[in-house]
Amino acid sequence: MTKQWSAAAAALALSAAMILCAQAKAQGGQSAPPQPASGELTGLAHIALRVSDLDREVDFFGKLGFEEAFSNVDQGRILQVFIKVNDVQFIEVYPQTDSAQPLGFMHACFESGDLKALYARYSAAGLRPTPVRMAGAGNLLSTMKDPQGRVVEFTQYMPDSRHMRDKGEHLGERRISDELLGFELPVDDVAREQKFYEALGFDAEPEGANVRLSIPANPDLRIELHPAKVNGQPQFLFPVDDARRAAGELHGAGLKVVREKKLVFVRDPDGNAFVLLETGGHSPRRLIPWRR
Repeated sequence: MTKQWSAAAAALALSAAMILCAQAKAQGGQSAPPQPASGELTGLAHIALRVSDLDREVDFFGKLGFEEAFSNVDQGRILQVFIKVNDVQFIEVYPQTDSAQPLGFMHACFESGDLKALYARYSAAGLRPTPVRMAGAGNLLSTMKDPQGRVVEFTQYMPDSRHMRDKGEHLGERRISDELLGFELPVDDVAREQKFYEALGFDAEPEGANVRLSIPANPDLRIELHPAKVNGQPQFLFPVDDARRAAGELHGAGLKVVREKKLVFVRDPDGNAFVLLETGGHSPRRLIPWRR
């Protein structure tokens, strides 16, 4: 097991414990998460990746059981592919069109039930989001940049968007997970990034040199900021019911996996890191044997 995976194992094991603790409280009769007020964040809508080979990347996600929902095409050229995790969470995959474009993580997009109200709140706080506009797939969109210059997106799903027209579709039984739980993000200045995310409405919990972020409306959402290191990269987190079984399914699909107790690590063709975290009964869905 590499040093990077070992460090991730220690950090994500704590995430698992925190998630399971929250579940135990909920089952014990504790109050449910508060309903989001107008103009607040409700969850993680998508992550975006730029890849060297679009077909190869779509095939990789297919081996995880995630299906292509739709794509944006311009004059016969695919601009992006939308891989579906569930009805409100996607992975956007962009092809590299110029060798100068960096591969890997591009941005994260967070959902709001009222993007115009969110825009007004952020603008009043001096955060300088871009004006709300209609994006190509039919949803409202606004963006801003974090202290490191990385794009952060905000969206509101619209009833007739391509995402919502696909509701209930492309939810294959072979999905290794049915939720994008969050991600781990290396940053140059953890304190500055923490302040930025707190201004966006995230709750921040320091853990040594790292900071864990969540939102009141979705306490299961997990984003971890940690000091950037040489060759450090984001890692994307998905819950599974049984790590051993998940590892077996992915191995059977022809993927190289590493399992460390309740964590399973797998990389896409460009080396992007995906972590499957065993959370027991986190989801009502149960894993089923891989079907070829």
